Amino acid sequence: MLNVGYACIALGVPGTQLKTCRLSNASYNTLVSLTAHNLGALEAMLNYNIREGIRLFRISSDIIPFASHPDIHFPWRENFASQFKKLGDLIRSSGIRVSMHPGQYTLLNAKDAGVTERSIVDIRYHASLLEALGTDKTNKIVLHIGGVYGDKAASIQRFKSHFLELNTDIRRRIVIENDDRHYHIGDVLDIAAALGIPAVFDNLHHQLNRCGGTDAYWINACRPTWDSRQKVHYSQQARDKKPGAHSDTIDIQEFMDFYNSLSSRDLDIMLEVKDKNISAIKCMLCTDSNKNMTKLELE
Repeated sequence: MLNVGYACIALGVPGTQLKTCRLSNASYNTLVSLTAHNLGALEAMLNYNIREGIRLFRISSDIIPFASHPDIHFPWRENFASQFKKLGDLIRSSGIRVSMHPGQYTLLNAKDAGVTERSIVDIRYHASLLEALGTDKTNKIVLHIGGVYGDKAASIQRFKSHFLELNTDIRRRIVIENDDRHYHIGDVLDIAAALGIPAVFDNLHHQLNRCGGTDAYWINACRPTWDSRQKVHYSQQARDKKPGAHSDTIDIQEFMDFYNSLSSRDLDIMLEVKDKNISAIKCMLCTDSNKNMTKLELE
């Protein structure tokens, strides 16, 4: 059965807005207050997903403000242990699969040792949050390979070397994704095979950084790398915006053409789209044999 999910923010759902602050205002009390609020917002998003039958969700990296910043020392995991247990129980009992996706400055293959060290700290934060929730290793952390830095082969080797410096529990959570400029899906599959980790296929990145083959071909090629249910990223190009910009909403006919090209529906599809949960429900309803258009209109 196909699962469709969305990333980080639920639109139009009361009590789900995340909060942050400037680094200059990040006092201990402020961080306690913001973290408490954001964990409450995460709970509201999870409850919304459960009500709507959404079983795939990417948790925002910003749940704990400045958690991986070198100047911030805030024992968020210990302070909020009971809240994390409650949220983890909710995730497990509902069957929701969660993931996280560190930002563009988390670069395991950076030439600058300081950038690499900060990236490792950031990855450890993401793994720690998923551990605090009590999730198993089917709940993943998505990484890009990074830059080329004038020597692609050396940059790939740095990624591999730095990846292997991570502890085993963190490595078991990591999956790698093709990007829209430097590392196409063929590159990523080669790296994934060398490291024994899953490869995530991103359709829009593939449109912009191709190495031949259809979406369905590469999804099938990635499937054997997965140690759990396979996940792909799906998005559509925003009209009149720079290449790679995500659309405001999912054009359902384009999505259905993609869906109908799949050889297997035993798949998790993470939508990357501006209207988030709205498009997720639209795609869920349109791929359901028992279509409920009234539900979509209500949403």
